[in-house]
Amino acid sequence: MSCCARWPARVAESSLGVDACPVRHDAARLCMSKLRSCVLPFFLLVTACAFARQDTNEPIDAPTVRAFVPGKTTAREVVERLGAPTDVVQLGKRTAYRYDSASQKSTVLFLLLINFANQDARSDRVWVFFDEHDVVTHFGASFGTHRPQYAMPWEDVHEASDSASRDASRPGASR
Repeated sequence: MSCCARWPARVAESSLGVDACPVRHDAARLCMSKLRSCVLPFFLLVTACAFARQDTNEPIDAPTVRAFVPGKTTAREVVERLGAPTDVVQLGKRTAYRYDSASQKSTVLFLLLINFANQDARSDRVWVFFDEHDVVTHFGASFGTHRPQYAMPWEDVHEASDSASRDASRPGASR
């Protein structure tokens, strides 16, 4: 005979219909304790983080671009130094070459009910314009593939001091 069978009916059941047997309550506490010890590690395991990086084309060499001399450098020399352009645009009798490179860094924090993600993508882009004789008339460039950072959404990845330190590490990126 179990403990609960020995308890009088009026003590074994409360007015709310809940079992008042101390053995069952101890078993319930033990069950909840075991459940907590199993569930808590599960919730800790379902949290995760991820990092990813994607690069498109090689970064453009800034000192090479800065060495172009308008009126002197030819289209052949530009292609020899930078390789094949990403795009060639015909502008009447003139042409323009576009060179691109991109770098992207992504960070994700997976939590049970909410996730946080951030992507920081930067690019190098160079436009070189040629006259009808394939001589450079002018060019424009921006260099940023060295700047992407792994960060959470609440972090500022565009801080001036951060950019300055990253620019200092890449020759020719800043004027």
